[in-house]
Amino acid sequence: MRAIIVDNPGGPEQLRIGEVQRPEPKPHELLVKVKAASVNRADILQRQGNYPPPPSTSEILGLDAAGVVVDKGDQVLAWENDERVMALVPGGGYAEYVTIPEQMALPIPDNLSFTDAASIPEAFLTAYQAIVWYGQLKKRETALIHAGASGVGTAAIQLARTIGAKIIVTAGSDEKVNFCEMLGADLGVNYKEDDFATAVRNFTQGKGADVIVDFIGADYWDRNMASLAVDGRIVILATLGGALIEQFNIRDLFKKRGQLTTSSLRSRPLDYKVRLTRDFGGFALPRFNSGELKPVIDSVYSWQMAVEAHNHMEANANKGKIVLTID
Repeated sequence: MRAIIVDNPGGPEQLRIGEVQRPEPKPHELLVKVKAASVNRADILQRQGNYPPPPSTSEILGLDAAGVVVDKGDQVLAWENDERVMALVPGGGYAEYVTIPEQMALPIPDNLSFTDAASIPEAFLTAYQAIVWYGQLKKRETALIHAGASGVGTAAIQLARTIGAKIIVTAGSDEKVNFCEMLGADLGVNYKEDDFATAVRNFTQGKGADVIVDFIGADYWDRNMASLAVDGRIVILATLGGALIEQFNIRDLFKKRGQLTTSSLRSRPLDYKVRLTRDFGGFALPRFNSGELKPVIDSVYSWQMAVEAHNHMEANANKGKIVLTID
């Protein structure tokens, strides 16, 4: 089969389409003909040589995929050939075929295309884990969502809106701020021009945010602590702004009775990801069917233009997901 290959760790120019061995489904796996896959920040890091795949998983890029079941293991009972599915995968999405554990597969709602579906698993499962599982966000609470215009950010906005929470987001331009507010954010802050901690304090009348979803890390730590409500929860999903916090004082968390959680979904064991997928599916699939939740797609590229797609993500130009069609 064909797949996108990384010749050597480095820039987008290292990507090319080449021939690799087609995977064979194990007893409880589906073989899926991939129609579309999304581009994720983890793909960039892996291409650069900074984020190796978990042991015993595909080295091909791509953390989610949407396609059609074309074969299955001899112990699979719940799926039939030609069914449309989408799934989070530990790797292998940038290929003509991928194997998926049967319990990780979700049916694609009839009102969504393969391109729509490919934008859902990684972004929405990550956001659901942060907002619902760890953040335990409740109705009428306030969520502060950083990188609001990213794939995970746009998913988190929608989930928080569905829960009935107030939503503050940060983004890097007025255009992105307006985009987030159109999705349902109550307040958008251009972090390049305004101090989000001050904005949170003013918006909440001094109470602070009950849940903070952060991808930045060290650069935002002091302002996140200033923005956190008493009994608030911080969920850190990445450290794009550094990992080393100078003069960290744990008493700052005590003053807020704060909870701090970090998570990397890709490295989680299969049983965890299955539980997350099933819980998310029960919550979200009816809402995708009704249109209450929607895929947010910035742009679609043929996989033959993967270099351009990666360049677009690295320029931080996207609002929502970047999707590759596998043709």
